[in-house]
Amino acid sequence: MPFDYDTLKARAFPVVRHNYGQRDVMFYALGIGLGHDPLDEKQLPFVYEENLRVFPTMAAIMAYPGLWIREPDTGIDWEHALHSEQGMAFLKPLPVEGEITAQTRVTGIVDKGEGRGALIYTERTGVDARTGEEYFKVFHTTFARRDGGYGGPSDPVRDPHPLPDRKPDIVCDLPTVPQQALWYRLNGDPNPHNADPKAAAAAGFPRPILHGLCTYGIAGHAILRSCCDYDLAALAALDVRLSAPVFPGETVRTEIWWQPGDEVAAFRSVALGRDAVVLNNGRAAFR
Repeated sequence: MPFDYDTLKARAFPVVRHNYGQRDVMFYALGIGLGHDPLDEKQLPFVYEENLRVFPTMAAIMAYPGLWIREPDTGIDWEHALHSEQGMAFLKPLPVEGEITAQTRVTGIVDKGEGRGALIYTERTGVDARTGEEYFKVFHTTFARRDGGYGGPSDPVRDPHPLPDRKPDIVCDLPTVPQQALWYRLNGDPNPHNADPKAAAAAGFPRPILHGLCTYGIAGHAILRSCCDYDLAALAALDVRLSAPVFPGETVRTEIWWQPGDEVAAFRSVALGRDAVVLNNGRAAFR
């Protein structure tokens, strides 16, 4: 079916239930690179049972709606669609095991014009299935590269967070390994672009790429490490634009600028070796 604004805006998503335990918590943290330094005791609580804690960006994969853009009723040319923006509000630290429910909804669609694609904004709130307590909100933008000029309404575009025109105050380098995408996909993100060379080539990539949410988690690690000393309660929100892919095995450098009042930092991430900006216009908010 063709891409249609009204149909997509009103699309009904099922409620997704996400059960998780300590093994899932540790595997997620390993998937975004926690534990790469075996002597760093501040990383250990995210990958080891003793005093285990949930790394906050794990919420991005909880009650995830799956590759819904591949469903025929969306009208989206999914093979040419990209995850372009990711945002989260961390309402309170997650317990190390439990059940989370969430229901995705489309909150906006932007027509960038014929040949320029469309932006699709979605949102979901993670709720404790037993108590009804809200733990997080997830904001996701899909860039549908082949679906611009659909002829329907167009919602407002979200403005990117500006970066200062000066040297960063903090720089944090974190490594990835060649098999990083194959590990990370076992968290429940089976997009073939991240594993299958043929699927990656069909989408225009020379080889499989790292999941955008994995890169997001790496940047979250850099922020939590550099700005919060791994204090989970200190991080309130993390928003970023995904501007280019990371290839597994690259080192990701996150450049951070403190903003007035020290309650917000701007950031971006660069793939060293290629000097490619992979995350841009980042905004981290602190309590």
